[in-house]
Amino acid sequence: MRESEPLFGFHVVREALNARQRKLGRLLVAADHRGPELEGLIALAREAGVSIDFVSRGELATRAGAAARTQGVVLEAGPIPERTLATLRGGGRGRRRLVALDGVEDPQNLGAIVRVAEAAGVQGLILTRHRSPPLSAAVARASAGAIEYLPVARVPNLARALEELRGDGFWTVGADPAEGDDLFSAPDRTFQGDLVVVLGAEGKGLRPGVRARLDHRLRIPMEGRIASLNVSAAAAVLLFEIVRRSRRWAGHGSP
Repeated sequence: MRESEPLFGFHVVREALNARQRKLGRLLVAADHRGPELEGLIALAREAGVSIDFVSRGELATRAGAAARTQGVVLEAGPIPERTLATLRGGGRGRRRLVALDGVEDPQNLGAIVRVAEAAGVQGLILTRHRSPPLSAAVARASAGAIEYLPVARVPNLARALEELRGDGFWTVGADPAEGDDLFSAPDRTFQGDLVVVLGAEGKGLRPGVRARLDHRLRIPMEGRIASLNVSAAAAVLLFEIVRRSRRWAGHGSP
């Protein structure tokens, strides 16, 4: 992975400056750019000790790429530090939530899943060392900056990682459109306790070794003519159904 890459766009740059997980370089700003949103970004950069250079839009395009929609700002930044699986397992027992991806290789899908997972209160994302994309600027953009807050760990073998998590008290729940139980008819106990939600690549689904480690298989009932959802859309439905159910049995929502 490169030591530095350009992050651009207000959402992505702002969250990188707020989170301060990365090694932060210069903030490049279009010299002709003005406005309160930009002033707030510059103030954040100064608080983070980041130097600011006002440059031409041509230089921004050179740094970020001619097709990039920079919104007049580019931040030079190092990679997001990845965590260990043991780190992701921390937290209050009975309320832990993780997402594991099996063969999701598209950066746009990965970024969209990160955005959904962070919004749903997931505390960590598990990727495999192979068949998973790097946490690139493309992932940051697709996540609207959520990747700055969601801890990520990579594992050499997802099936073994799920076994390890089961030994630590996690239940494994997988999306299985062919053989799973109806998501909305599943009993509340399916969504209680520490959970790992496992999602596979579109078309291929979960590999047999991963599927064999699942405690529960769930499918999203489809009422239209299209038989499946994009993996990030499926993640949104699953994760927010878990949020809804967990609030109900915890006594924080409507019965």
